[in-house]
Amino acid sequence: MSTIHPTQAPAGQLTYTNPVYDGPFADPFVFRVGSTYYAVGTGDDESDWSPAKLSTARERAHVIPILRSDDLVHWKYLGRALIPHPDDCAGPFWAPEVAAENGKYYLYYSVGLCGHEGHAIRVAVSDAPAGPYRDNHTTLIDRATTPFSIDAHPFRDADGQWYLFYAKDFLDTDNGNRAGTALVVDRLIDMTRLAGEERVVMRARCNWQLYEANRTMYGQIFDWHTLEGPFVLRRNNKYYCFYSGGCFQNESYGVDYATADHPLGPWDGQGSESGPRVLKTLPGQVIGPGHCSIVTGPDNKTDYLVYHAWPPDMSARRMRIDPLVWTKDGPRCQGPTTPQPTPTSR
Repeated sequence: MSTIHPTQAPAGQLTYTNPVYDGPFADPFVFRVGSTYYAVGTGDDESDWSPAKLSTARERAHVIPILRSDDLVHWKYLGRALIPHPDDCAGPFWAPEVAAENGKYYLYYSVGLCGHEGHAIRVAVSDAPAGPYRDNHTTLIDRATTPFSIDAHPFRDADGQWYLFYAKDFLDTDNGNRAGTALVVDRLIDMTRLAGEERVVMRARCNWQLYEANRTMYGQIFDWHTLEGPFVLRRNNKYYCFYSGGCFQNESYGVDYATADHPLGPWDGQGSESGPRVLKTLPGQVIGPGHCSIVTGPDNKTDYLVYHAWPPDMSARRMRIDPLVWTKDGPRCQGPTTPQPTPTSR
């Protein structure tokens, strides 16, 4: 829960202090249905399953926590949203996102499947935003060519065409690219099928995007870099792909962006060489803020960045919200921890 400080707010305004939810809630994705907000994310049970948990995965009826709010600040836990397919002994479950189309709600997520290495992107369907979502037993991306795919982000363009942005692994180091996880996009034929026309959005090229030096991956040793957690927004006929880079477990992690004139690119990430420009670690306050989504506030005009971050004691990644400011130099978010006006009072 957030902390309300009615006596500290000027002119009778209420304020809140991050985080806005007490429980562990990584990779938060917030979507709005009418005046109601819903949030799905990666909970503790979903983030890193032990062998004992994996052995009993078939017994789990629901996974992926879902919350509801009227103001982006006060959140109520509704339970678990996803019913995994009964034929899958699966886990962990990461980074869910929801898209609505033709009266249905589609929950995209990645999962480790029994008998396979890596991670696969799946989709589940519901008649209601709060679920339950039922997995249709379809893997969106061919595991033979892409054994590791995560962080699916569905994006609907102004013309109604849907695209799926996601992260996958690259091992080459051509043209200054770094080996590691990076961002791609494909067109959705419908909400459960990709066109198979994958294009690169952005590869890691900067030192701050290092996940781990001398990391053993695919039987080789790499200085492994990571770009993940894409979220796309269209503003003034330009497309912004927000992403998180670095290592989510330390202060290197932060949010930056690339721009394009079309969802399929080409995308330009120029300007990120010195570090994440949108959101980064605030020493002594938050560590590794990232994996964001963006939603419009109750005033129907203010954009809010929703993200997770570690507190200084690294106890858990918790959900936070802050206004996204559009400056002449691009989008920025200060990520303050001090009380600030609630979204409903702006």
